[in-house]
Amino acid sequence: MGARPTYQKIFDPATLRKFEQLSLVASQVRAGVMKGERRSSKRGTSIEFADYRDYVKGDDLRRVDWNIFARLERPFIKLLEEEEDLSVHFLIDSSGSMDWPRSGGSNRDHHKYVWALRGLAGLAYLSLATGDHVQITALRQEKVQKWGPHRGRAFALPMLSALEKFYTRGDTPFDALLKDYAVRTTRAGLCIIFSDMMTPVYRDGLSALQGRGFEVALIHVLSPDEVNPPLTGDLRLMDVETGVPQEVTIDGGMIQLYQERLLAWRQEIGEFCLRRGVHYVPIETSTPWEELILYNLRRLGVVK
Repeated sequence: MGARPTYQKIFDPATLRKFEQLSLVASQVRAGVMKGERRSSKRGTSIEFADYRDYVKGDDLRRVDWNIFARLERPFIKLLEEEEDLSVHFLIDSSGSMDWPRSGGSNRDHHKYVWALRGLAGLAYLSLATGDHVQITALRQEKVQKWGPHRGRAFALPMLSALEKFYTRGDTPFDALLKDYAVRTTRAGLCIIFSDMMTPVYRDGLSALQGRGFEVALIHVLSPDEVNPPLTGDLRLMDVETGVPQEVTIDGGMIQLYQERLLAWRQEIGEFCLRRGVHYVPIETSTPWEELILYNLRRLGVVK
């Protein structure tokens, strides 16, 4: 099993202040059938009463129906017709290649799976705090790990406890798992995927999600030493997923060729996503995970 993250920083006061007033937005899908705090993209003008939901910590007290509270001794929030929630699906690639770098020390913050889980946890916290319908799935060929669906700020700590048990293992059929998720999921919404994309096939899986009505965001996570490998000489490299070895000689020309192919690979994924309307974020784990939320996804309009 790979390294696991710690989440103290996500819930420190300074980080939470940065996230205040932020929410996830889906412009390509309709909001769900359950009612929540979020206003859907249709921006209706109706002020007619539609439904109630349970009060959760952080809700505006002006929205509480005090008459209901007096009768039932439980707080409920009044909802209007134009207010609907959003179903948010988080998928994280849990294959062996995400368990990198494997060395300890200062590189822990650059670990792909740890970094991805921290970013996912921050986004899931935003989603729960704004009343979204949240579910999280670790993409793995066997022993699939899931959490949710849940909604409400009260589920933030249980969400973190669940993520602490997530791990990486083996070779994951990424494309097939995306297609299976699309088929099995009954309620579409915003789907945010974390992966290093160390897979030869992904197009059909992303297209299958869109075909079922999902708006998709792909967070392409690489570590700094994958982008600029600090390697020279005659080496025997080992595939972290399959264990297959490869003898190579690395010099300046080989490094340059590698970087050119890496750039072309990222551009190929980015161009496919652009054509399909998939939000694409190539990012390195040397970037603070908060920037993913506060800058990259805000720039794309996924976070507002």
